[in-house]
Amino acid sequence: MISLNNLKPAKGSKHRKKIVGRGVGSGHGRTSTRGSKGQKARSGDDSKKIGFEGGQMPIFRRIPKRGFNSPFRKEYEIVNIKSLNRFSSDLEVTPQVLKKAGLVGNVNLVKILGVGDLKQALTVKVSAFSKSAVEKINTAGGKIEIVT
Repeated sequence: MISLNNLKPAKGSKHRKKIVGRGVGSGHGRTSTRGSKGQKARSGDDSKKIGFEGGQMPIFRRIPKRGFNSPFRKEYEIVNIKSLNRFSSDLEVTPQVLKKAGLVGNVNLVKILGVGDLKQALTVKVSAFSKSAVEKINTAGGKIEIVT
């Protein structure tokens, strides 16, 4: 009969920890199961740097570099004018409203572009506008406000 006091793990499922470096008679002495010579036989960490290719010139150093990546680059979330037609005319369109509607992911920098047409007058308050977007919002009777 099985009870808590006589439960045992399945045969062969438990292994004793390998003890190395305890003399030749242990079977794991001398080289301590590391083989002889080579990077993995040495003391210390045998891991390599990211991108290490065994001494071959790494791909990052082989390919030519061009251009410049500015650390101060501003990346805008883009919204087209035609997407603003879903909002009612009495609503003030802000980055938070656009996020709630699922049009942007990040509310820090939002730019409105003039793709499509605006059917109602809206007050739009975002970080930036294209010239055509400003024109289309004004012709629809709306207002724009640049928010920093």
